[in-house]
Amino acid sequence: MSVLLIRGGRLLDPARGLDRVGDLLVEGSRIRAIGTDLPAPEGARVVDATGKVVAPGFIDIHVHLRVPGQEYKEDMRTGTAAAVRGGFVGVVCMPNTRPVVDSAPLVSHLLDLAAREGLCRVWPAGAITKGLKGEELAEIGEMWAAGACAITDDGRPVDRAETMRQAMIYARQFDLPVMDHCEDRSLSGSGCMHEGRVSSRLGLKGMPATAEEVHVARDILLALETGARVHLQHLSSRRSVELVRWGKALGARITAEATPHHFTLTDQIVAEMGYSANTKMNPPVREEADRQAILEGLADGTIDVIATDHAPHHVDEKDVEYPLAAFGITGLETAVGLALDRLVRPGVISLEQLILLMSTRPAQLINRTPPALAEGAEADITVLDLGRTWTVRAEEMASKSKNSPFIGWTLTGAPYATIVGGRLRMLEMKVIAE
Repeated sequence: MSVLLIRGGRLLDPARGLDRVGDLLVEGSRIRAIGTDLPAPEGARVVDATGKVVAPGFIDIHVHLRVPGQEYKEDMRTGTAAAVRGGFVGVVCMPNTRPVVDSAPLVSHLLDLAAREGLCRVWPAGAITKGLKGEELAEIGEMWAAGACAITDDGRPVDRAETMRQAMIYARQFDLPVMDHCEDRSLSGSGCMHEGRVSSRLGLKGMPATAEEVHVARDILLALETGARVHLQHLSSRRSVELVRWGKALGARITAEATPHHFTLTDQIVAEMGYSANTKMNPPVREEADRQAILEGLADGTIDVIATDHAPHHVDEKDVEYPLAAFGITGLETAVGLALDRLVRPGVISLEQLILLMSTRPAQLINRTPPALAEGAEADITVLDLGRTWTVRAEEMASKSKNSPFIGWTLTGAPYATIVGGRLRMLEMKVIAE
């Protein structure tokens, strides 16, 4: 049985009211003791966490692992390696794969593959509709029974309101969250960035914020009618944030997420990076007022979760004319650093809030027991180094894909260690795969 002693860190678990300097002893897969000056058992591996923050393990509920069928972009091993390097103990993988994860056997396949090849916990999300076609509902109950933690057609919106309504009614029977990519495609059309002054100046067709907001409003109304749990993915606009506030005030069972690119970037980045397709994502980054609204939503609790929407692509899918390039950027290896540098350091949110946004609430949202720093709890732990200054480098990334607009950025604050089920999977941003 493996034994791990994390020594001298600030043990911070806001959900449990824990904030103290001490040691944490892990035996096997569980936390066995929390105390001060704990002796190291014979053969124990000691991690010196002096000056570091020891937190419940971080979870990313919006990740594209590209498995099955698109392993040239990412595979189970590289995707979960990127996750642990980024400080995550678990990820929810999206079903827009080839074939689409729209049946119980495919959910089971992913769980089996993760058990064999994964370096962190993997929870599959099943599709809302068969083949992501937006027409016939997938076998939601069977996927739930096989282990699906949510349903979503992420990558495509569910265009028909009645189809989404029926999905919510069905999912409510299992208390299964319905995650939605909110986009009215009759409005977004063939746009490739935010519609505004910058898109006009660059000569690129834009995607208006209204395209997102129309579906956000629709989903809130359907959630109110059906009583379903509805999760709104990657909010990007100021009115979307306002609508979520309104929906929560009315009692809708809604939650929402924001990505690091939406709280750090604006549409100006497309010009600044010279039409680099590493700035192309859906929904697009928008104006400064939208970014500020996302920050306010994170600070006041309107937005419940930070998620990455990690979307790896092969270089050939990005190294083309901007309108033809694939949507999406990688995010697993930069999210924690961006959150520490751009949210916690300037005081937009507290460190305690960050832990709730990236650990406790994501687990609750997918009906999993939240990671905890408690004796007897599963040893899923993220250790943070708030003082480390580092530069994002493509050659150091564990992901197969390097399509990130943050390459070259220098950040202060980084994940220091990732422990998954008692196993040390990352130390000082180096993946430990054995």
